[in-house]
Amino acid sequence: MGRRSAAAATLALFGATAPAAARTQRIAGVDEAGRGPLAGPVAVAAVVFDPARPRINGLDDSKQLTAARREQLHDRIVERALAWHVVLVDAPTVDRLNIYQATLQGMREVVAAVAHAADLARIDGNVVPKGLVLPGEALIGGDAIDRAIMAASILAKVSRDRYMQQVHEQFPHFGFDQHKGYGTPAHLAALRAHGPCVEHRRSFAPVRECLTVPVSAPVEMALAL
Repeated sequence: MGRRSAAAATLALFGATAPAAARTQRIAGVDEAGRGPLAGPVAVAAVVFDPARPRINGLDDSKQLTAARREQLHDRIVERALAWHVVLVDAPTVDRLNIYQATLQGMREVVAAVAHAADLARIDGNVVPKGLVLPGEALIGGDAIDRAIMAASILAKVSRDRYMQQVHEQFPHFGFDQHKGYGTPAHLAALRAHGPCVEHRRSFAPVRECLTVPVSAPVEMALAL
């Protein structure tokens, strides 16, 4: 059974066995984007929809959508959601806490921000962060079949991509507009040539190995020297 099918079967089981009141709960879907890159923040989002309103057509896991389609859906989600919130956990925090704990911290923050409009937090994955202000449940593969989690994955991805585009304007020699901080061959070559910039995650091995190269400064700072 594929990931999407297994997740759908799990959610269907929950729905079939839940009382009617539970099926009208306001769910805060929670997902992240950017745990794997060598640079930039990890983005975490929460979205709450009104269960009585019609669904937004075209929602899917953000990884299955084109950038243009994600942008279109982003605006519709923001317009239709009862509540939504995105947190960008920056690279220094990732280095201080580690990527796993930084992601969990972001999840706690976004759930707290939408708690006034939700009854339950549904987290994509297999872990419910400790310290949530709402009851929580984990759903493996939730970004493939739960509409609130799908929406959260889209907001997280779009928000992070927009941020990395801004970073690219400061550090164009890294090509962040293309790879968004992931460890592509072009990014690794630029990292070896220029050394890490302030957006790089120094706790990640490929970045740590390049710390002997002078640290890159933003373009405007470099021109002022």
